[in-house]
Formats: sequence, structure tokens, C-alpha cells
Amino acid sequence: PHLRDGALVALRSTVYPGTTGYVAQHLAERGCRVDVAFCPERIAEGHALEELHTLPQIIGADDDRAAERATELFGKLARKTIRTTTKEAELAKLFTNTWRYMKFAVANQFFMIADQAGVDYTNILRAIREDYPRAVDLPGPGFAAGPCLFKDTMQLAAFTADHFPLGQAAMQVNEGLPAYIVSALERRYGGLTGKTVGILGMAFKAESDDPRASLSYKLRKLLSWAGARVVCTDPYVQDDRLVALDSVIKESDILILGAPHKPYRNLEVGGKDVVDVWGALGEGIRL
Repeated sequence: PHLRDGALVALRSTVYPGTTGYVAQHLAERGCRVDVAFCPERIAEGHALEELHTLPQIIGADDDRAAERATELFGKLARKTIRTTTKEAELAKLFTNTWRYMKFAVANQFFMIADQAGVDYTNILRAIREDYPRAVDLPGPGFAAGPCLFKDTMQLAAFTADHFPLGQAAMQVNEGLPAYIVSALERRYGGLTGKTVGILGMAFKAESDDPRASLSYKLRKLLSWAGARVVCTDPYVQDDRLVALDSVIKESDILILGAPHKPYRNLEVGGKDVVDVWGALGEGIRL
């Protein structure tokens, strides 16, 4: 009921390749004289107002009129526009998110290798990055999740009919990090039955209140299955099951940093064992 002849339909959400073309054809077959473009949102959550004006906007369109209209619209927001076809734009968005997800997987795999070798990954990462320009983009380890990166990597795998071993491997590494942490703790303590474990941060990333697809929730489930009592806290996430930070610290035998929120930096934990795979608490990467 909101479509009118002459309208511009601009898809923003990440979609399966070919979706924009399907939408355009579907509307045309029903007599809707509209222009259709795919102009993917490229901002990071929490940085919309800044990045809308600083990042280039991809304009995916299959005819000149749709491209010109979309460029006129988004050119008022973005510092520049980049013209592609609709399917090229759809794949560009999927490739971008998948590339980020795979970089996080490489970082997490390196961390696991270093941990199994019994060496300090903090020192390794410093040695790799320091004054060496070809490695500055290597991220640190940590939970790679949320509503976009995992989903888009699996969407790309589906598009290739599962002929995407790099994406599948990245998923296994990133989704496997909570299980790796639990297994390491079970070996260290001879099991977790009777232990109370506190998780600090339930959002999928730092300084966010978004818990969607957060690996902290997966970690909580795995710890419970291992026999631990689990208490969780987060300064931003709204969840009735969460408790106050002071209570979590007081009750826990072991603390695990789930999301490296700023309020947790330089936190006094009273000598409790702390797992910090992010290296965000000021004492390096610890497992």
C-alpha cells in the first residue's frame, strides 16, 4: 500500500545474492513502475551518525535511471558513491562481512595455537604488530559473533552450495572458542562441578546493549552443562537473569570476560582467577 508509481525502492539490509533483481522483477510483473536499487548499509553498530557521512556508499543498480536516483539520494549523505550492479553490490556486502569474520577466526586460531604451545600470546601479538605495517590489521582474539558476521558468512556458504571451506572453517573456529575456554578450565581445575563462574559482559561486542547471537550466552550454556553454577552481568544489556557486578565478583571462583566493556577495565577482582582472551583488563591475554 505504500508503493506508488515513480518511487525509488532502495534495499539496505544484507540480502542473498539475486534478491534485488527478484524484487525488481516481482514488482514489474505486478505493474509497479518503480526503480529498484541495492544500497547496502555499511556502518558499524554504534557509529551510524559518524559513518553515514564518512564512508563511501555502494550504489547497486541494473539501469541508469535507478542508479542516478539512488546516487542523488545517498550522495546527500555519503562522502562518495560507488556504482555497481545489484548482484555485485550484494556480493560486496557479503564479502566484506565474511572477510572481517575470517580475520577474527585467524586471530582466534592463532591464540589457541599459542595457548596450546604454552606461550604468551600477548607478547606474540606485540612482536607481530610493533612497527610492522603489513600486520597492523591482525585483530586480537575474542568472541566474534552478533547479528551480522556469522549469518552473512553462512549466507555466502549457502550461495556457493557449501563450496566455501574458508567460511566453514572460520565458523568452526569462532563458534568453537567458548567450548575451547570451557575445556581449558576443566583441565585446569579437574572439572567445574561445584565451581561458580561469573561472566562479565553478555552483549555481542563492547559498548553495546545488543545480546543477539552473543557467544557469552553460548558460554553460559556450556559452563552449565559442565556442572558449574554460572552468574552473569552486563552494564547495558536488559535481561532479568543478570545480576549486579559486585555480586558476580563476590560469588565467583572464576571470572570470564565475555564482552570488553569499558567499565570492566582496571577492575578489582580480589585475586580471583580471570579469563580474558581479549586482553582488555590491562594484564594481557589470559586463559
